[in-house]
Amino acid sequence: MTTQETGYDIETDIPLRGNEFVGTVVSTKMQKSATVRWGYAEDVPKYERKERRNTKITSHIPDELDVNEGDKVRVVETRPISKTKSSMIVEVVEEDAVEVEDKYEEDDEGEEQ
Repeated sequence: MTTQETGYDIETDIPLRGNEFVGTVVSTKMQKSATVRWGYAEDVPKYERKERRNTKITSHIPDELDVNEGDKVRVVETRPISKTKSSMIVEVVEEDAVEVEDKYEEDDEGEEQ
């Protein structure tokens, strides 16, 4: 597949199909892979409220993209690439959107006081 067929700025042989999501990169410790997380609200009918939930998936990083922890990225579903990967990062929406490590450090400081 070429760039014109996918509609994104990447070239890939893997067909992009299915849903698109925008999420935050939580981990890039794997080779050519990243863990992406996004949150959503789910209704709880018993309490007539909403609760926050999140989804974490492992996504493939193409060679053209430079992705770091904390970046906000667009993820598209693909055919299964490996045992745990069936999605691909197609673009970086916002670089360093959230400081992942700093967020956890602030939570730890609040618990000590």
